[in-house]
Amino acid sequence: MRVLVINGPNLNMLGIREPGVYGRRTYEELTAFIESAAARIGVSAEIFQSNHEGAIVDKIQSALGRADAIVINPAAYTHTSVAILDALKAVALPSAEVHLSDVRERESFRQLSYAGMACARSFIGLGFDGYARAIEYLKESIENHNT
Repeated sequence: MRVLVINGPNLNMLGIREPGVYGRRTYEELTAFIESAAARIGVSAEIFQSNHEGAIVDKIQSALGRADAIVINPAAYTHTSVAILDALKAVALPSAEVHLSDVRERESFRQLSYAGMACARSFIGLGFDGYARAIEYLKESIENHNT
């Protein structure tokens, strides 16, 4: 199974940006964690990060025919991007949303998730582990659907 993991704006600043909210672990540590978690369950993970909405849309579209599933942490675009929602709906791949922090406990504007509307499940407030849980969930869902 091939999963595309997409990270949105400012996640490249992990460890520096608001450590009280996001922790002190770096983006490089996150990518190593994702690669290890995916490999442990026999999944190939391609990891992508961009601060640009259009680049994220392009990456989602490029997954068609190349990936079996998408894990997405759209970051701030979660609450603003209908374009990302539409791209996820267009490719129609099994998808899961991840947020490092518990957005339900944060500002009111963070309560709406456009991308989440196209995802089968959201993993919120679990830190890095949310990515592992999302990949496991998608693998199980695909395997159960194919049996």
